[in-house]
Amino acid sequence: MQYNDCFQLGHITRTHGTRGEVVIFLDVDFPEDYEELDSVFVEIKGQLVPYFIKNINVQKGSKAIVKFEDINSIEAATPLINCALFLPEENLDELDGSQFYYHEIIGFKVVDEKLGALGTVTTVYTMSTQDLIAMSYNGHEVLIPVNDDIVLKVDREQKILHVVLPEGLLEVYTEETTTPEDGQEDEQE
Repeated sequence: MQYNDCFQLGHITRTHGTRGEVVIFLDVDFPEDYEELDSVFVEIKGQLVPYFIKNINVQKGSKAIVKFEDINSIEAATPLINCALFLPEENLDELDGSQFYYHEIIGFKVVDEKLGALGTVTTVYTMSTQDLIAMSYNGHEVLIPVNDDIVLKVDREQKILHVVLPEGLLEVYTEETTTPEDGQEDEQE
């Protein structure tokens, strides 16, 4: 399995107990959708290695306790800490309209309803308060809130993210500001 055929499901955060169980963080909207998971790919030294799941117990807060087959001690589980977990993209439900998976819009062109083509999506930041789409715009990183009023739709064929940016958002990131530390003080009349 290749990286470009997969999406990152989450990562292993720590061991749990002494019998080889691990705690995983599920970086998904609905962790309960993965209660029947039977295998994952674990990234080990740049390679995706399949691991079969003997038992998974999804907890609150996007965490799950997992028992992998053939991992029967804390010593065997410890090297897996901080390893990323992947699943094939074919496991994802197909979305339409304004719905999208964050990993799929990386590299998409951002087109504003009024301003036209702006830049390219470089990453998506998942924050506790608001998820943000990072766009490269004229040498600046501009953060676009993930919001139904701002992100209108996704054109997967053309690889375009259609948006209506709030007035003044681009200027917040692109206007040069000077401060007294720069040696230029505000002139007063």
